[in-house]
Amino acid sequence: KTLSCHYNQVVMAIIAGIDEAGLGPLLGPLVVSMSVFEIPDDLTNRSFWSLLAGAVIKKVSKKSPAISITDSKMMRIRNDGIVHLERGVLAMIFQDGTMPQSLNQLLNYIAPEAVIQKSHYPWYADADLPLPRQAHPQDLALRAKSVSNAMKRQGITLKTIRAEPLLAGHFNKLIKSTNNKAVVLFSLTGRLIDYVFRTYGADNRTIIIVDSQGGRVHYLKPLQQIFEGAYIKVVQESPPQSVYLVRDGQREAEIRFCTNAERQSLPVALASMTSKYIRELFMELLNDWWSKRLANLKPTAGYYVDGQRFIKEIRLIAEQENIDKNLLIRCR
Repeated sequence: KTLSCHYNQVVMAIIAGIDEAGLGPLLGPLVVSMSVFEIPDDLTNRSFWSLLAGAVIKKVSKKSPAISITDSKMMRIRNDGIVHLERGVLAMIFQDGTMPQSLNQLLNYIAPEAVIQKSHYPWYADADLPLPRQAHPQDLALRAKSVSNAMKRQGITLKTIRAEPLLAGHFNKLIKSTNNKAVVLFSLTGRLIDYVFRTYGADNRTIIIVDSQGGRVHYLKPLQQIFEGAYIKVVQESPPQSVYLVRDGQREAEIRFCTNAERQSLPVALASMTSKYIRELFMELLNDWWSKRLANLKPTAGYYVDGQRFIKEIRLIAEQENIDKNLLIRCR
């Protein structure tokens, strides 16, 4: 009887995905996020999209009742708004019964350090946004329930979603201390990698998939800085994918840096969408604050050319308000 129970026990694995949004813009935050799933070990090589077919789709569709989880760069924010981002992110967060009713609730849940950061910025400090912004609450709940049923059928559990927003002033301070934007990005990414490793690496087979960092192929040295004293084996290093095995005591994880990871891995795609969603909400706060001070100001997404236009138009107001430009404009 004991042998039979042991034989039938399902072996579980952890698959985490990490991705960023907002590395290039002139205004607004850089955000790095992760999603962590527990999945039966024998399904780790299967596509999440196929496992959750009917409840989740890889493309953006206005007609499908499924939620879209895909590379956030494939979502046409200018045309469709953030509704598809919002459905995907909030429907997945709802899997543990949590449905944030505001931006501050969302940040307290997945990015508590950002609540502290935002207190230093006039346009963020006392501001909040009710959620959802564009998705209908009842529609969102129905889609979330469909995803929940599909995940239960496959034995898949969402363990956590976490985010590391870095607001402009904090970004500038790190750039000045490191003089390297890639180092700043990897510092945020490394915190999430380390969290997954320390939290799950001792109990389950753990796979961490990260979207490649600016075309880099070799990650051994930055990983050695994260896991000082740990055993790290280089399994593969190539432009499509670099793979490392990290072992430290009872903890072990396989870390993969993949080109276009958000198009191959649903956990990475969800991380990409989470990063983009949080960035869009912060940009809405920034645009709202300045538009209240300058009539007919056109909102900006913060990217370089339009960001320059926005900065030029608000220049006089910024001087009158005695705004520290280092809190607003990113130096890289």
